[in-house]
Amino acid sequence: MNKNIQITEEDRKIAAFAALAIVIHVLESSFPSPVPGVKPGLANIVTLLVLFRYGWRFAAWVSLLRVVAGSLLLGTFMSPTFFLSLSGALASLFALGLLWISLRSWVGMVGFSIVASVSHVMAQLLVAWWLFIPHPGILALTPILIVAGVFFGLFNAIIASSIEKRLVNTV
Repeated sequence: MNKNIQITEEDRKIAAFAALAIVIHVLESSFPSPVPGVKPGLANIVTLLVLFRYGWRFAAWVSLLRVVAGSLLLGTFMSPTFFLSLSGALASLFALGLLWISLRSWVGMVGFSIVASVSHVMAQLLVAWWLFIPHPGILALTPILIVAGVFFGLFNAIIASSIEKRLVNTV
């Protein structure tokens, strides 16, 4: 064992939040989906809470660890599902990063969540079209996915806001 490795409190927090997000992600994968590819993304509640408590860098670590570890646990690593999940996570992290550095004081948790959710589903749609189903018909799903992104973004933000209020009141 290398004694030069220092595990910081920051590392412990990221690992704990990533573990929680991974558990939620794995549990959610067992739920049936009413529309193929559309899931609520409940693990993103953890990412939202981390973003508002610890910043974008923490949230990025949690999100990316969730995607990689979740895919390893579910047996989807390096599969189309993994690449769709990763593309969605990267797009939402990019959108969150832009909002975080430019409009943080004007955009609340609901705005962040909706932008991240819509970015996520649109990236997945574009990657699915580009890599797997290069037919223009797949783009007809755009309105459905945007509505789902707004709905689940709002849904997750409501839950995350409720948790955040309880955390503020207990700490």
